[in-house]
Amino acid sequence: MKALLTNDDGGASEGIRVMSEFLAGRGWLLSVVAPDRERSGVGHAMTSGAPVRARPLDAGAFASGAARYSCDGTPTDCVMIGLDVLSPDADFVVSGINQGANLGDDVTYSGTVCAAMEGVILGRPAVAVSLCCDERDGFKHNATAAMSAMAVLEYVERTGLPENTLLNVNVPNERIDKIKGFKLTKRGWRRYIDKVRVIEDPDEGCCCMIGGRPEYILEEGADVTAVKSGYVSVTPICLDMTHYELLGEMRAKGVDATLNDFLTKG
Repeated sequence: MKALLTNDDGGASEGIRVMSEFLAGRGWLLSVVAPDRERSGVGHAMTSGAPVRARPLDAGAFASGAARYSCDGTPTDCVMIGLDVLSPDADFVVSGINQGANLGDDVTYSGTVCAAMEGVILGRPAVAVSLCCDERDGFKHNATAAMSAMAVLEYVERTGLPENTLLNVNVPNERIDKIKGFKLTKRGWRRYIDKVRVIEDPDEGCCCMIGGRPEYILEEGADVTAVKSGYVSVTPICLDMTHYELLGEMRAKGVDATLNDFLTKG
Protein backbone atom coordinates (compact mmCIF):
# COMPACT_ATOMS: atom_id res chain seq x y z
CA MET A 1 0.00 0.00 0.00
CA LYS A 2 1.09 3.55 -0.70
CA ALA A 3 -0.31 6.35 1.44
CA LEU A 4 -0.55 10.09 0.95
CA LEU A 5 -0.10 11.63 4.39
CA THR A 6 -1.30 15.15 5.18
CA ASN A 7 -2.69 17.24 8.07
CA ASP A 8 -3.81 20.76 8.94
CA ASP A 9 -1.20 21.47 11.64
CA GLY A 10 1.69 21.77 9.18
CA GLY A 11 4.77 19.72 8.40
CA ALA A 12 6.49 20.70 11.66
CA SER A 13 3.77 19.07 13.78
CA GLU A 14 4.79 16.15 15.96
CA GLY A 15 1.60 14.30 15.01
CA ILE A 16 2.32 13.95 11.29
CA ARG A 17 5.92 12.98 11.96
CA VAL A 18 4.95 10.20 14.39
CA MET A 19 2.29 8.96 11.96
CA SER A 20 4.89 8.80 9.17
CA GLU A 21 7.16 6.65 11.34
CA PHE A 22 4.42 4.15 12.13
CA LEU A 23 3.27 3.91 8.51
CA ALA A 24 6.82 3.32 7.29
CA GLY A 25 7.44 0.86 10.12
CA ARG A 26 4.53 -1.29 8.88
CA GLY A 27 5.94 -1.28 5.35
CA TRP A 28 3.67 1.33 3.77
CA LEU A 29 5.21 3.45 1.03
CA LEU A 30 4.72 7.07 1.84
CA SER A 31 4.37 10.55 0.37
CA VAL A 32 3.89 13.56 2.65
CA VAL A 33 2.22 16.75 1.42
CA ALA A 34 1.54 19.05 4.37
CA PRO A 35 0.65 22.74 4.75
CA ASP A 36 3.58 25.05 5.35
CA ARG A 37 1.87 26.51 8.44
CA GLU A 38 -1.01 25.97 10.84
CA ARG A 39 -4.27 25.58 8.89
CA SER A 40 -6.67 24.40 11.56
CA GLY A 41 -10.32 25.32 11.11
CA VAL A 42 -10.19 26.03 7.37
CA GLY A 43 -12.64 23.22 6.61
CA HIS A 44 -12.87 22.17 2.97
CA ALA A 45 -11.51 25.44 1.59
CA MET A 46 -9.42 25.28 -1.56
CA THR A 47 -7.31 27.94 -3.25
CA SER A 48 -8.93 29.24 -6.43
CA GLY A 49 -7.54 31.81 -8.84
CA ALA A 50 -4.04 31.89 -7.34
CA PRO A 51 -0.99 29.63 -7.71
CA VAL A 52 -0.37 26.98 -5.06
CA ARG A 53 3.24 25.90 -4.56
CA ALA A 54 4.66 22.69 -3.12
CA ARG A 55 8.34 22.62 -2.25
CA PRO A 56 10.55 19.77 -1.02
CA LEU A 57 10.47 19.55 2.75
CA ASP A 58 13.53 18.88 4.89
CA ALA A 59 13.57 15.32 6.14
CA GLY A 60 13.75 16.27 9.81
CA ALA A 61 12.10 13.53 11.85
CA PHE A 62 10.09 12.07 8.97
CA ALA A 63 10.49 8.42 8.13
CA SER A 64 13.37 7.81 5.76
CA GLY A 65 12.42 7.17 2.16
CA ALA A 66 9.26 9.25 2.26
CA ALA A 67 8.77 11.89 -0.42
CA ARG A 68 8.10 15.12 1.50
CA TYR A 69 6.56 18.40 0.36
CA SER A 70 5.48 21.62 2.04
CA CYS A 71 2.47 23.28 0.40
CA ASP A 72 1.46 26.92 0.80
CA GLY A 73 -2.22 26.05 0.30
CA THR A 74 -4.95 24.49 2.41
CA PRO A 75 -5.17 20.83 3.48
CA THR A 76 -7.59 20.27 0.59
CA ASP A 77 -5.02 21.81 -1.78
CA CYS A 78 -2.41 19.41 -0.37
CA VAL A 79 -4.54 16.39 -1.21
CA MET A 80 -5.48 17.69 -4.66
CA ILE A 81 -1.87 18.37 -5.60
CA GLY A 82 -0.67 15.20 -3.91
CA LEU A 83 -3.04 12.86 -5.74
CA ASP A 84 -3.05 14.69 -9.09
CA VAL A 85 0.64 15.59 -9.39
CA LEU A 86 3.07 14.49 -6.68
CA SER A 87 1.78 11.03 -5.73
CA PRO A 88 -0.87 9.92 -8.24
CA ASP A 89 -0.23 6.25 -7.42
CA ALA A 90 -1.23 6.66 -3.76
CA ASP A 91 -3.79 4.05 -2.72
CA PHE A 92 -4.91 5.72 0.46
CA VAL A 93 -5.14 9.11 2.22
CA VAL A 94 -4.24 9.46 5.89
CA SER A 95 -4.88 12.86 7.49
CA GLY A 96 -3.33 13.53 10.90
CA ILE A 97 -2.41 13.04 13.61
CA ASN A 98 -4.27 16.23 14.48
CA GLN A 99 -3.23 17.83 17.75
CA GLY A 100 -6.73 18.21 19.16
CA ALA A 101 -10.12 16.50 18.96
CA ASN A 102 -12.34 16.48 15.89
CA LEU A 103 -15.62 15.42 17.46
CA GLY A 104 -19.23 16.29 16.75
CA ASP A 105 -19.68 19.52 14.83
CA ASP A 106 -15.89 19.88 14.48
CA VAL A 107 -15.96 17.67 11.38
CA THR A 108 -17.45 20.52 9.32
CA TYR A 109 -14.71 22.97 10.38
CA SER A 110 -11.73 20.62 10.52
CA GLY A 111 -9.03 20.86 7.90
CA THR A 112 -7.91 17.38 9.01
CA VAL A 113 -11.29 15.75 8.34
CA CYS A 114 -11.87 17.75 5.15
CA ALA A 115 -8.49 16.68 3.74
CA ALA A 116 -9.71 13.09 4.14
CA MET A 117 -12.97 14.11 2.46
CA GLU A 118 -11.00 15.35 -0.54
CA GLY A 119 -9.23 12.02 -0.73
CA VAL A 120 -12.63 10.29 -0.90
CA ILE A 121 -13.81 12.71 -3.59
CA LEU A 122 -10.72 11.78 -5.60
CA GLY A 123 -11.49 8.10 -5.29
CA ARG A 124 -9.25 6.94 -2.42
CA PRO A 125 -10.19 5.39 0.91
CA ALA A 126 -9.36 7.88 3.65
CA VAL A 127 -8.95 8.05 7.41
CA ALA A 128 -8.72 11.18 9.57
CA VAL A 129 -6.90 10.74 12.90
CA SER A 130 -7.03 13.13 15.86
CA LEU A 131 -5.48 13.03 19.32
CA CYS A 132 -7.91 14.52 21.84
CA CYS A 133 -5.42 16.79 23.60
CA ASP A 134 -5.21 20.50 24.31
CA GLU A 135 -2.67 23.10 25.35
CA ARG A 136 -3.11 22.23 29.04
CA ASP A 137 -1.85 18.67 28.56
CA GLY A 138 1.69 18.10 29.73
CA PHE A 139 2.33 15.30 27.24
CA LYS A 140 0.74 14.41 23.92
CA HIS A 141 0.49 10.67 23.34
CA ASN A 142 0.87 10.70 19.57
CA ALA A 143 2.22 7.16 19.63
CA THR A 144 -1.12 5.98 21.08
CA ALA A 145 -2.97 7.73 18.27
CA ALA A 146 -0.63 6.23 15.66
CA MET A 147 -1.03 2.68 17.04
CA SER A 148 -4.81 3.11 17.04
CA ALA A 149 -4.73 4.49 13.50
CA MET A 150 -2.66 1.56 12.25
CA ALA A 151 -5.24 -0.91 13.61
CA VAL A 152 -7.97 0.95 11.70
CA LEU A 153 -5.86 1.20 8.53
CA GLU A 154 -5.03 -2.50 8.55
CA TYR A 155 -8.74 -3.29 8.85
CA VAL A 156 -9.57 -0.98 5.95
CA GLU A 157 -6.73 -2.42 3.88
CA ARG A 158 -8.37 -5.85 4.19
CA THR A 159 -12.02 -4.83 3.79
CA GLY A 160 -12.08 -1.49 1.95
CA LEU A 161 -14.64 1.26 2.56
CA PRO A 162 -17.95 2.01 0.87
CA GLU A 163 -17.98 4.71 -1.80
CA ASN A 164 -18.18 8.31 -0.52
CA THR A 165 -17.16 7.28 3.01
CA LEU A 166 -14.24 8.07 5.31
CA LEU A 167 -13.44 7.05 8.87
CA ASN A 168 -12.99 9.74 11.52
CA VAL A 169 -10.82 8.41 14.37
CA ASN A 170 -10.48 10.23 17.71
CA VAL A 171 -8.06 8.94 20.34
CA PRO A 172 -7.96 9.86 24.06
CA ASN A 173 -4.71 11.47 25.13
CA GLU A 174 -3.53 8.51 27.22
CA ARG A 175 -0.83 5.84 27.18
CA ILE A 176 -1.83 2.89 25.03
CA ASP A 177 -2.26 0.68 28.11
CA LYS A 178 -4.85 3.13 29.45
CA ILE A 179 -7.05 2.92 26.34
CA LYS A 180 -10.16 0.81 27.02
CA GLY A 181 -10.63 -0.22 23.39
CA PHE A 182 -12.43 0.90 20.25
CA LYS A 183 -16.05 1.98 19.86
CA LEU A 184 -17.90 2.43 16.59
CA THR A 185 -19.81 5.68 16.99
CA LYS A 186 -22.07 8.23 15.38
CA ARG A 187 -21.19 11.90 15.07
CA GLY A 188 -22.15 13.53 18.33
CA TRP A 189 -22.61 17.10 19.48
CA ARG A 190 -19.77 19.30 20.61
CA ARG A 191 -21.05 22.84 20.73
CA TYR A 192 -19.05 25.89 21.78
CA ILE A 193 -19.99 28.33 24.53
CA ASP A 194 -19.10 32.02 24.00
CA LYS A 195 -18.11 31.16 20.45
CA VAL A 196 -17.98 34.81 19.38
CA ARG A 197 -16.49 37.39 21.74
CA VAL A 198 -16.55 41.09 20.87
CA ILE A 199 -13.29 42.88 21.66
CA GLU A 200 -12.32 46.52 21.60
CA ASP A 201 -11.36 47.81 18.18
CA PRO A 202 -9.29 50.99 17.87
CA ASP A 203 -10.69 51.48 14.35
CA GLU A 204 -14.25 51.58 15.76
CA GLY A 205 -15.39 48.65 13.66
CA CYS A 206 -16.82 45.34 14.80
CA CYS A 207 -13.93 43.20 16.03
CA CYS A 208 -14.51 39.70 17.35
CA MET A 209 -12.57 36.68 18.57
CA ILE A 210 -14.01 33.35 17.45
CA GLY A 211 -13.36 30.24 19.50
CA GLY A 212 -15.05 29.54 22.82
CA ARG A 213 -14.95 26.48 25.02
CA PRO A 214 -16.54 23.17 24.02
CA GLU A 215 -19.64 21.81 25.70
CA TYR A 216 -20.21 18.08 25.29
CA ILE A 217 -23.60 16.43 24.95
CA LEU A 218 -22.93 12.91 26.18
CA GLU A 219 -25.46 10.69 24.42
CA GLU A 220 -25.20 6.93 24.01
CA GLY A 221 -23.26 5.81 20.94
CA ALA A 222 -21.75 9.23 20.15
CA ASP A 223 -18.09 9.97 19.43
CA VAL A 224 -17.78 12.49 22.27
CA THR A 225 -19.16 9.97 24.77
CA ALA A 226 -16.76 7.24 23.67
CA VAL A 227 -13.67 9.47 23.99
CA LYS A 228 -14.80 10.86 27.35
CA SER A 229 -15.15 7.25 28.55
CA GLY A 230 -11.58 6.35 27.49
CA TYR A 231 -12.31 4.64 24.15
CA VAL A 232 -11.02 5.31 20.65
CA SER A 233 -13.94 6.55 18.59
CA VAL A 234 -14.31 5.39 14.98
CA THR A 235 -17.06 7.19 13.06
CA PRO A 236 -17.98 6.46 9.43
CA ILE A 237 -18.64 9.80 7.69
CA CYS A 238 -20.63 9.78 4.44
CA LEU A 239 -20.14 12.62 1.97
CA ASP A 240 -23.66 12.21 0.56
CA MET A 241 -25.47 14.66 2.84
CA THR A 242 -28.87 14.18 1.20
CA HIS A 243 -31.70 13.74 3.74
CA TYR A 244 -33.38 10.86 1.91
CA GLU A 245 -36.27 10.47 4.33
CA LEU A 246 -37.26 14.12 4.00
CA LEU A 247 -36.72 13.97 0.23
CA GLY A 248 -39.18 11.10 -0.01
CA GLU A 249 -41.73 12.91 2.15
CA MET A 250 -41.46 16.10 0.08
CA ARG A 251 -41.88 14.16 -3.16
CA ALA A 252 -44.92 12.32 -1.77
CA LYS A 253 -46.50 15.65 -0.80
CA GLY A 254 -45.87 17.11 -4.24
CA VAL A 255 -43.74 19.93 -2.87
CA ASP A 256 -42.07 20.43 -6.27
CA ALA A 257 -45.49 21.10 -7.86
CA THR A 258 -46.35 23.50 -5.03
CA LEU A 259 -43.13 25.42 -5.59
CA ASN A 260 -43.86 25.56 -9.33
CA ASP A 261 -47.29 27.05 -8.53
CA PHE A 262 -45.63 29.74 -6.37
CA LEU A 263 -43.23 30.51 -9.22
CA THR A 264 -45.91 30.80 -11.91
CA LYS A 265 -48.10 32.97 -9.66
CA GLY A 266 -45.21 35.38 -9.24
